[in-house]
Amino acid sequence: MAYHHPWIFISGILGNILSFMVYLAPLPTFVRVYKKKSTEGFESLPYVVALVSAMLWIYYATLKPNAFLLMTINSIGCVVETIYIIVFIVYAPKKARILTLKLLLVFNMGALVLVLITHFFSKGRSRIHVIGWSCVVTSAAVFAAPLSIMRSVIHTKSVEFMPFTLSFFLTCSATLWLVYGLLLKDFYISLPNIVGVVLGTIQMLLYVVYKKFNNNIAKDHERKQPSPIVNGKNMNHIKASNIDSSSPQVSGDIEVGRDENLYGPQLEHSDDGV
Repeated sequence: MAYHHPWIFISGILGNILSFMVYLAPLPTFVRVYKKKSTEGFESLPYVVALVSAMLWIYYATLKPNAFLLMTINSIGCVVETIYIIVFIVYAPKKARILTLKLLLVFNMGALVLVLITHFFSKGRSRIHVIGWSCVVTSAAVFAAPLSIMRSVIHTKSVEFMPFTLSFFLTCSATLWLVYGLLLKDFYISLPNIVGVVLGTIQMLLYVVYKKFNNNIAKDHERKQPSPIVNGKNMNHIKASNIDSSSPQVSGDIEVGRDENLYGPQLEHSDDGV
């Protein structure tokens, strides 16, 4: 990679910074998992795919000259994703834990076989093409992994399990890496980030739409809350009557006392029956 063009270096550095923010975006989620000792409705698939993708990008960077910007961020990504997966496995239910371990085994074995095949049976540009396309596929899968969460958001109309910060930093990071790949004329870097920009934008739009929808439902629910009833009386009506002159207050007090005498024995009888 040649960094003689200043925008290549700048976009690469900014891409590293924002990608680091993407890796840290799920941190509140895992703090919540740690505090509640439960993974709730969260899934491990996005983190497993991200780990495998980072490992393949490290291998791709070893095949390209001066690819230290790819090497640094993906090395950090491997460490962070591994920590997330460990936390998930510790606090996940048995079924989710077993599924996560199976995913780790399948994806890591697949990556290992791919690396061994390309190392022994491919050379030069052909090796770069094979690993490059593998990186494209896994990176696209990283961006597409939240599709199941997006489907859940549409179905439940809740954005609880789709953090906005993750979608935001993912989109910004994909945009910068897209620019980086275009400036370098590296097809394998730019292509998956087109997918990332599109899917990240869709995720943010879904968040805005359904967050507003949830807020409107909450407001409607508050408006429809029934007025408190005590001894068959609407307390809002009694409070309003207390604002009037003293004579209605006396009348209201007498009526309340009369209601208490009427309904008191019935309530006591029902309690004895229980």
